[in-house]
Amino acid sequence: MTGTTFLTYLATALLVVITPGLDTMLVLRHVVTGGRRGGMAASVGVSLGSVVWGTASVLGITALLTASQFAYDVLRYAGAGYLVWLGASALWKSRRPAAAVAVADAAPPTSAWGSLRAGLLTNLLNPKVGVFYLSLLPQFLPTTGGTTGWAALMIAVHAGSGLLWLFGVVWLATRAKRLLARERVRRWLDRTTAAVLLGLGVKLAFENH
Repeated sequence: MTGTTFLTYLATALLVVITPGLDTMLVLRHVVTGGRRGGMAASVGVSLGSVVWGTASVLGITALLTASQFAYDVLRYAGAGYLVWLGASALWKSRRPAAAVAVADAAPPTSAWGSLRAGLLTNLLNPKVGVFYLSLLPQFLPTTGGTTGWAALMIAVHAGSGLLWLFGVVWLATRAKRLLARERVRRWLDRTTAAVLLGLGVKLAFENH
């Protein structure tokens, strides 16, 4: 792999990372429910999911998603169901009266493990991430010689840059947590998150392979 090819991949990976989407909304929500620790744990979960998908693409496992409609559909419907469940939960929370929200605020915050699990599952149950890796990595891997080392480096670059970006989101959200914790802002965040999750879940369920 030449230096120009690697820089092109780096620019592509960074563009994908900084594009606002599900990961950003998920991390913001976990900052609100679990504080800085919750946001960082969710970020680590998302990045771990990227490492798993990237490794699977190198091993050829994700080729099954493009070759088998059944396998793709099973993962697609599981992911869609999980996203819809997360979205419905966020929407239900946003509709609760202020008294109920106050009681919930008095409860223990979301655990770091729960935040990490949410980030990991959200990523793993999205077959589009696997297809993304399967379609992106071959375009930048050298056509001769060993490719495993380069593939590992590319996966580490994408997952690492994503983790750093999400940590930056956590840092900004933590500094603005007082604002995010306001009832009107919190309801807006929950409803926006719910809309994103529900929309992606429905889109994933009805999207053709």
